[in-house]
Amino acid sequence: MTTYKIGIDLGGTKTEALLLDSRDRQVHRKRVSTPRRDGYEAILELVSWLVRETASRVPGQTPYTVGIGIPGSINTETRLVQNANTTCLIGRPLKTDLEKLLGRRVGMTNDANCFTLAESRCGAAQGYGFVFGIIMGTGCGGSLCINGKVRTGGNAIAGEWGHVCVDPRGARCYCGNRGCVETKISGSGVEAAFLEKYGRSLTMRKIVQGFRSRDKECSDLFCQFLDDFGRCLGGLISVLDPDAVVLGGGLSNIDELYSLGVERVRHYVFHQNITTPVLKNSLGDSAGVFGAAWIGEEG
Repeated sequence: MTTYKIGIDLGGTKTEALLLDSRDRQVHRKRVSTPRRDGYEAILELVSWLVRETASRVPGQTPYTVGIGIPGSINTETRLVQNANTTCLIGRPLKTDLEKLLGRRVGMTNDANCFTLAESRCGAAQGYGFVFGIIMGTGCGGSLCINGKVRTGGNAIAGEWGHVCVDPRGARCYCGNRGCVETKISGSGVEAAFLEKYGRSLTMRKIVQGFRSRDKECSDLFCQFLDDFGRCLGGLISVLDPDAVVLGGGLSNIDELYSLGVERVRHYVFHQNITTPVLKNSLGDSAGVFGAAWIGEEG
């Protein structure tokens, strides 16, 4: 039976909807701003409206699935949102509430899972069996995709690389621990480190530009960022030994990650001649919404 697929990518600043036909061809796409100050109810209303608006474009009585990527995960026991960067979602029954509002089942998973699934199926990591996907932006997340299937784990936290503690004396993370990977190699983490060390605010973009123009302060922080990237990813590869790593998020556009950063990975990984490719995504910020649509098929 022909089935259409609706994908919703719920992000911190934007939320995107996508409709795919039975052959995964794009039929409709819409992007809107995510409510940032109105809390849980506003997000619930937005997502349910986007699903209905997109479903109205499904022809006739054609069946369709719904998949939603969120900046967190669903606790397997309580069915409540956990570990969400959009903190108003934490402890809320988002999946249950949406299913009640829509009168149908929805698939829901972490946005990093959606990203990695999409890049594995039709992006930069296509053709690799075991892919570890990393989103490096305001925060830092990760996901595992094995032979085209996302591995979520018994606690729905598989791939949560961003909250591995690598520095017990490091900066406090929103999760409650100190020195998480996210505090070291996310945009917000590097910016906070710059402010702490030099007493002035500078965006990640300006820090990268300063490094390229040989500003000493920017160079010092950026080199530390590259070393932290190498240490964190080198340790990850030593544990998982994936066939490929694919990077997404705003920081994935930093070219130096694929040269100087990979050199640091080689320094820290437990292998003399590592061959693991570290790939830049090819789908850009489209990956999440495509992955969400395919997640809906899996439930």
